[in-house]
Amino acid sequence: MCREEITNHSFQRRKLFEIKMWSWGMAVLLSCTLVAYSSAFATEKTAVYLSRKIELRAGESSNKLYYGVDFPKGHIALKSFNAELVDEQGNSVPLSEAYLHHWIVMRYFQPKNDTNTSKGIEIVQNSGLCQYNTLPYYFGVGSETRGVETHIPDPYGIEVGNPPKGYNENWVINVHAIDTRGVQDKIGCIECRCDLYNITKDSDGNPLDPNYHGGLQCCPDESQCLLKKGFEAQNRTLYLRYTVKWVTWEHHILPLRVYVLDVTDVVKNNTHNCLVEYDVLPCNKGRKHGDKCIDVRKAKLPLDKGGYVVYGVAHEHVGGTGSTLYGQAGNVICNSLPKYGNGTEAGNEKGYVVGMTTCYPKPGSIKISNGEVLTLEVDYSNTKLHSGVMGLFYLLVADELPHHYK
Repeated sequence: MCREEITNHSFQRRKLFEIKMWSWGMAVLLSCTLVAYSSAFATEKTAVYLSRKIELRAGESSNKLYYGVDFPKGHIALKSFNAELVDEQGNSVPLSEAYLHHWIVMRYFQPKNDTNTSKGIEIVQNSGLCQYNTLPYYFGVGSETRGVETHIPDPYGIEVGNPPKGYNENWVINVHAIDTRGVQDKIGCIECRCDLYNITKDSDGNPLDPNYHGGLQCCPDESQCLLKKGFEAQNRTLYLRYTVKWVTWEHHILPLRVYVLDVTDVVKNNTHNCLVEYDVLPCNKGRKHGDKCIDVRKAKLPLDKGGYVVYGVAHEHVGGTGSTLYGQAGNVICNSLPKYGNGTEAGNEKGYVVGMTTCYPKPGSIKISNGEVLTLEVDYSNTKLHSGVMGLFYLLVADELPHHYK
């Protein structure tokens, strides 16, 4: 072998060795990075709590606020929140016996020297869009609660536990449950039909609008839905069992903004007047056989501060057929569909909305621009009247992307 061939051969072996060492070094570096990244979220904690007692007679509606509920303490990032109704033995209660109209969890600040549970507090509004104290919650759903994924992917989280100086942070849960044992019309009761509750005046004592068929005004706390003649049942005690997951706040966690959009939102002079509920009236009986009866409602909603969409889900009542959030260019941001049960067990109750599909866009794939006008579309079947329905959309948005997606 000549000197030139020996030199080339040695050079090639050295380069091969350097390539192997570089590959090994990169593998080690990548491994360390992944270990460090995953270990940052390896301390995710879970706690299961019970609300205070929810006492119900047959056919009774309970719609109370529970202040100062059990909640994780410290500066944390919320990762998920799930809830359901359970009895005193901890058994899941079917919607056909006790309908969970909604639960919402809200954050508030309270002066450290003020021990009153409901005075002197300041509700911490989410990022919008509704006017102050209308739909201010951080988490909340309804009958679909057992079938909705709420987990927030890493490295994102909802930052809480950092109140201003001189204040404590606390949480309040609103639970609206309707006992439907022995009622004459279960769907009518859960849709809060005014005639079934014998309600003719609003909470201020004013006569209800004749066109108000049903809704929250007609099933207030401790109201009674019409029972079948002669039906009797023992009072029962229920609880909202809620599961919270969180991690300790760290600098590498990317904070999320919480938006709750409402299809009834009337935007005027930069004010979002959210009505929260509406009626779906029956379609024309003269339709030809096979024609679909679908009520379609839309709202144009400007979002002053946009960002990257991380998560989305809709909230609909019985009769809902789906909801879609569109960007200004007509692109689909998220489509959320209801799942209806077909059995009798808790979580699969026939005829009830027992789940909603969710959206987890690929990081960076959907970005909302500042000031972009979104369109929220909510669809309901209107083969018959549905009163007091809702068309809400829950959206989590981040200002930044994870570093490996930039």
